[in-house]
Amino acid sequence: MGRHEVGDELDLSVVLAAFNEEVCIEKELGIVCNALDKAKVNYEVLVVDDGSTDNTPRIVRDFSHPRVSLIQHKSNQGSGSARKTGTLAAKGKYVMWSDVDLTYPNERMSELLNHLRSRDIDQVVGARDSERGTMKLLRVPAKFAIRKLACFLTSTSIPDLNSGMRVFRRDIGLRYIDLLPKGFSCVTTITLAFLCNGHRVEYVPIRYAKRAGKSKFHPIKDTYRYITQVARMVTYFEPLKVFLPISLGMIVLGLVAAGLNLWRTGSMQEMDLVIFMGGFFVGVLGLIADLFVKYQRKLERLITSLPEYGKERQDLPSNSFREY
Repeated sequence: MGRHEVGDELDLSVVLAAFNEEVCIEKELGIVCNALDKAKVNYEVLVVDDGSTDNTPRIVRDFSHPRVSLIQHKSNQGSGSARKTGTLAAKGKYVMWSDVDLTYPNERMSELLNHLRSRDIDQVVGARDSERGTMKLLRVPAKFAIRKLACFLTSTSIPDLNSGMRVFRRDIGLRYIDLLPKGFSCVTTITLAFLCNGHRVEYVPIRYAKRAGKSKFHPIKDTYRYITQVARMVTYFEPLKVFLPISLGMIVLGLVAAGLNLWRTGSMQEMDLVIFMGGFFVGVLGLIADLFVKYQRKLERLITSLPEYGKERQDLPSNSFREY
């Protein structure tokens, strides 16, 4: 098929990560394209096939719409890697992430885009109304605890930390693209990256349906990754919020232990001093990390202000594909 006509700069790049989604990929592409065509959005759809072993790539190639393109990974690298590949290839002013398993209301993409543009914010997340995944007895409380931890560490209210449906400004998203992990926690990462750096994030309630096909989510492994990623991201962007409570806790523990030992035996123990000094040095380390982060942000603002930053990529032929 020939190159699609896009006119001026694209409004929206839709990045769809797909792995063995032959059951529903064609239907989802129809939903996305029909909705965006009706809304008269100037867009492209980039399907990133993450090493599928079924007919997903063939179905995408055969899909007859000039704005749909296929990018292929030679092997399965994870949904985070697929979203990263698609975002780097995107040329729209805004980037939309979503899934292609019929769980998200992809017919509402233009609504999320309009919300972002009308309110002049940086990211809009589709906040799901329910949890439809497997092993709900484990996932629901685990996700609730992780979300509350993220709310505390970022000092914001987060209705949905790891929704797979969101739209954000591409120029801002590219600043944090190298932080994206390979797996599902990439959505958590992009949320926290925006929040921790003062970018405006808002949430729009959406329905969440039972997925079509087999889930690729691994409850125990991926829950562990979510927890470590929340801690890692906040430590990266707001180190004092992690180091300071640990430091104060160790200092207080050392003082209490020393006081008890003085009262009982009339002398302090070496471990009391070790705990107290450990807390002191953790606090110093947090201050150094905080200064480093502030310097890094100043450097980032300088780099992003350069005229060469954020040049547009070359047009990608529709329904062509590249391998990674």
